[in-house]
Amino acid sequence: MKTNTKFNDFVKKARIEKRTSLREFCRKTDLDPSNWSKIERGYLLPPKDPETLGKIAEGLGFEKDGENYKILFELAAIASIPAGIIEENVLEKIPLFFRTLRGNKPTEAELRELFNFVQINR
Repeated sequence: MKTNTKFNDFVKKARIEKRTSLREFCRKTDLDPSNWSKIERGYLLPPKDPETLGKIAEGLGFEKDGENYKILFELAAIASIPAGIIEENVLEKIPLFFRTLRGNKPTEAELRELFNFVQINR
């Protein structure tokens, strides 16, 4: 999945790809369907609690050490950054930053892209 997407789009797409209804997903994860619907539509921020995010990841079938599991947590963190504080083009680079912090070596192309971005936005 693309990492420059929003939490709500990411989880909704993953849920639909699993062919799981919203209510079924909420039953499996012990989430309130009304609130989860608002999260998927972008009206509420995603949960920040690691335990809840872990339940969501499990309900979506993400393996604990898998890339989608990590992306889910990254997008939840990014969603809590207030609008106007960070520009859209900066938001796109945050997943690369998180992967680098986790020790996942970025590709040569990603490093060049990040370097060019920093040079342009100084």
